[in-house]
Amino acid sequence: MAKSLDAELAALAADERKLVERRQALQTKQREAAIGAVEKTGLFKLPLTRLKPLMKAVKALGLDEVEKRLTASA
Repeated sequence: MAKSLDAELAALAADERKLVERRQALQTKQREAAIGAVEKTGLFKLPLTRLKPLMKAVKALGLDEVEKRLTASA
């Protein structure tokens, strides 16, 4: 009986590791998709001297506020 319980625990641990790996892979894919979306907007073409202050403003205002302001003006 103990061996089957140990085997069950080992199988659960293996499943948990696989799930963690899948989550990490999904996060990587989401990050790559987000970077691709930003790249398509042309933000990566900005010189660093213009991009840094823009990102500083986004950080100061917060993403929700920036989104609200941009959608209101669009």
